[in-house]
Amino acid sequence: QVQLVESGGGLVQAGGSLRLSCAASGRTSSTYAMGWFRQAPGKEREFVATINRIDRSTYYADSVKGRFTIFRDNAKSTLYLQMNSLKPEDTAVYYCAASGGVSGLPTWDIEYDYWGQGTQVTVSS
Repeated sequence: QVQLVESGGGLVQAGGSLRLSCAASGRTSSTYAMGWFRQAPGKEREFVATINRIDRSTYYADSVKGRFTIFRDNAKSTLYLQMNSLKPEDTAVYYCAASGGVSGLPTWDIEYDYWGQGTQVTVSS
């Protein structure tokens, strides 16, 4: 089992920045990829970014490419999402996820086995 706990959400003005963290514990060596998803009110959960644990390759949703950066510190078992140039449409609950059975760069939520509880990000205009 892997436990994930997000932190770092909050309220920020448009154009501002936030850094989300996701602390992983348990059998983290059994995970192949980690990712961030988000869900806005009334909308389905959507993919944001993913990173491969082994080669650290990354992949982003078009909506955040060039503004968000996903990275991880394996020594600390922590995943991060640096969010710059935030827009009101980035407002959502952000979830950290870990994949235990899919290698590469999974972008579907069904490919992830473990989820955090989420952290709220609100961007005001």
